Amino acid sequence: MTWTNSKDTALRQRAMAVIPNGMYGHQSVMLLPDDYPQFFERAEGAYLWDTDGNRYVDFLCGYGPNLFGYGHKAIDQAYVDQMRRGDTMTGPGQAMVELAEALTAQVSHADWAMFCKNGTDATTMAMMIARNFTQKKTIVLAKGAYHGAAPWCTPLKNGVTPADRANQVFYEYNDVESLEAAVREAGSDLAAIFASPIKHDTFIDQELPDPEYARRARALCDEHGALLIVDDVRAGFRLARDCSWSLVGVKPDLSTWGKAIANGHPISALLGADIARFAAATIYATGSFWFSAAPMAASLATLKLIRETDYLERTIALGERLRTGLDEVASRHGFALRQTGPAQLPLIMVDDDPTGAKGYFWNNALLKRGVYFHPWHNMFISTAMTEADIDHAIEAADDSFKLLKAAGPLEPVAKLEFLHSVAG
Repeated sequence: MTWTNSKDTALRQRAMAVIPNGMYGHQSVMLLPDDYPQFFERAEGAYLWDTDGNRYVDFLCGYGPNLFGYGHKAIDQAYVDQMRRGDTMTGPGQAMVELAEALTAQVSHADWAMFCKNGTDATTMAMMIARNFTQKKTIVLAKGAYHGAAPWCTPLKNGVTPADRANQVFYEYNDVESLEAAVREAGSDLAAIFASPIKHDTFIDQELPDPEYARRARALCDEHGALLIVDDVRAGFRLARDCSWSLVGVKPDLSTWGKAIANGHPISALLGADIARFAAATIYATGSFWFSAAPMAASLATLKLIRETDYLERTIALGERLRTGLDEVASRHGFALRQTGPAQLPLIMVDDDPTGAKGYFWNNALLKRGVYFHPWHNMFISTAMTEADIDHAIEAADDSFKLLKAAGPLEPVAKLEFLHSVAG
């Protein structure tokens, strides 16, 4: 069918009347190429249909939750079965205990689990527990890392006061000297070091953790009686069947989880070691929907697939197939791609593109060919994708590079200039 966006355009106009700015948060397409759809009609397996009926192989995977495919039958059936018995009740169901048992058995550093709804909930609880454990205030974080949308960590500081951001010291990810300097600045007030499992900031190349950096973060926490927190909300179970830093042999005291742990059903988790059990038991954290049983049942079904299938090896193989094919077609047309991060969690940007114009043009052309890429955010591979889906994406990329080459010089992306001015 011919690509069209008339229904999406009409919905955007209606949304502007009843939703601030028409949409908000990370799922707003305000900063994406103009043709990117804001609203979607349905999703199944590896595919996403917008409200105009255009189908895409979805490499955003709902910004990460879709690990085993949209509408996975076994996972969704577990959800529905539990929902029929009871979901948001006056108290939790037994699925809460079963899920805590399953996660602590799966994740090597974890002795206990707490559940919430969003990654922000989990990271905020982790910060509170660290401060309760140490009776200190200062947290050390990597510059540019994303840990959620609460006032203490939101990347856009409108509506945030200096007091909201007090007691924070920043370091450069993977830079041991910078980390040590930040810990020295925190001094005797150090409560925790936060670390992402990989450097997955937007707009810049991803980096795997240097084992020396990860080990030093662990040692510094031990030396100062602070807690090490690994924020695995985005990458959890996409890099390993354990906490992501198990790959570098480092165990955190706390880890935060979300996105893929229930294949899209609304739940997040905070896992911790025994050392922090009492501190976790003596903070106040709750939510009306945090104890809902149906997402917990879905998470149990997801964990079963994580334990019993080759999902991880499959997503890596598909990601490597995509990476190799994209490099080949880019080179064929005189372009280069910067493909960074793990193959199953790729960030794909056009090289030599300081204004973002090439990337926007190329991604927009891919969209029209049924491939949903993102020009500056990391993407995800799901097990529902097939080799044919990957090959379709490569073929679409080939066609899109042809168009990019024929387009000649492009104007800078005004949207990105606005973003950089806000960030500054």
